[in-house]
Amino acid sequence: MRCVNCVGCSSSWSRPSTAYNRVSFGGHLSSGFYRCPLSFRSSCDANKYNLVVSCSSTSGPSDSNPEPSSNRRSYSRRWHNPLPRRRHPDQMPSSRIVRDWIDSDSTTPLSQDSERFTVVSYNILGDRNASHHKDLYTNVSFPYLKWGYRKRLICEELIRLNPDIICLQEVDKYFDLFSMMEKAGYAGSYKRRTGDNIDGCAMFWKADRFRVLERENIEFSQFGMCDNVAQLAVLELRKLKSRKILLGNIHVLYNPNKGDVKLGQIRSLCSKAHLLSKKWGDIPIVLGGDFNSTPQSPLYSFLASSELNIMEHDKKELSGQKSCRPTQVLETGSKSSNTVTFKSSSWTNEEIRVATGQENSYWAVHPLKLNSAYASVKGSANNTRDSVGEPLATSYHSKFLGTVDYLWYSDGLVPARVLDTLPIDVLCKTKCLPCKELGSDHLALVSEFFFDPNG
Repeated sequence: MRCVNCVGCSSSWSRPSTAYNRVSFGGHLSSGFYRCPLSFRSSCDANKYNLVVSCSSTSGPSDSNPEPSSNRRSYSRRWHNPLPRRRHPDQMPSSRIVRDWIDSDSTTPLSQDSERFTVVSYNILGDRNASHHKDLYTNVSFPYLKWGYRKRLICEELIRLNPDIICLQEVDKYFDLFSMMEKAGYAGSYKRRTGDNIDGCAMFWKADRFRVLERENIEFSQFGMCDNVAQLAVLELRKLKSRKILLGNIHVLYNPNKGDVKLGQIRSLCSKAHLLSKKWGDIPIVLGGDFNSTPQSPLYSFLASSELNIMEHDKKELSGQKSCRPTQVLETGSKSSNTVTFKSSSWTNEEIRVATGQENSYWAVHPLKLNSAYASVKGSANNTRDSVGEPLATSYHSKFLGTVDYLWYSDGLVPARVLDTLPIDVLCKTKCLPCKELGSDHLALVSEFFFDPNG
């Protein structure tokens, strides 16, 4: 079965007020959720058919052939929060998890009419991974690992953030999320990993703000790069059809020893994003995801500088993940926790081909000029950032404490603000993620962008 296009419903978008500069997490959880309106109601159904599914009543990759108005859903329906209302203010006690919005100090001129949009990237911790890797969550109380509890936290967090675009990784209960996000006015699509894996990547976007012009899924197994996947989508603002963006979503291979594969996946995503951007008139790009590489790693340098000489590095150290065990980070100090020691190692011809895309070249290159949203917006003074401006930690469990999640953007966009992450001491007080207030072992990254008037 092929994927279907998305027609959702929501109220008109309004720019978030600058008065709301803080987001709290946790508190009383509402009981009861709407049941999925689709005929498929479980992740098992999605996995059985390996669908790329969207919240839709029409088919096709775009709105280029709309149905008669009598058959279409109206975009004028009032925005609906599918989460049951809390009846009393005292059901929302103060939370220890508080994240602040940090405004950019960019000198780019910005008018009141500048079109803005907010993007979330979030690895939500697949239910199977939480169940099959309990050694990573030895400090997590069992109820906080259960999908039913975590689903409520994740959906409440996303709806509270009210972003325009959402990139999710490690999704193996897509229809659980689908039923909630559709009622909140979002359309979406899903791509499961290949092989025997049941999780994948999912995108959601506000259906009243964006229409999809083109979509492309990347199966890295077709290039000999394991079973990971990525998504690409060209989105057009409904009110300003001259404004388009290319959205990318990826979950890079975890295995730290396979640096050649990790590099090849990132390189391939950037190359395909570049081609799709050129096809639609050099439109700006946002790439979100779990890149499974730390800010001081050669893989991060490759994303930021567009090139990497692989012979200067050990393929098993390309990601920097091995130096981020919690004991290492806390003993050496958070500011230097991601330091990577580089050393050369032998590369086979096949590893060189996978990493660089060429048989006889030691240089991996990609055609994009990318910047990190978080590194571009200075962090707060409460020890949330590292030496390159990235969050000190976006993921925390028994065997890892560090940053692997990013929001990258190209020319034509400017980050207006980001939702700052948490200081290390606050994270450590949770003992491990997920916890009572947070439904994943990763933190959601959130950035508001505006179109560069000079772009």
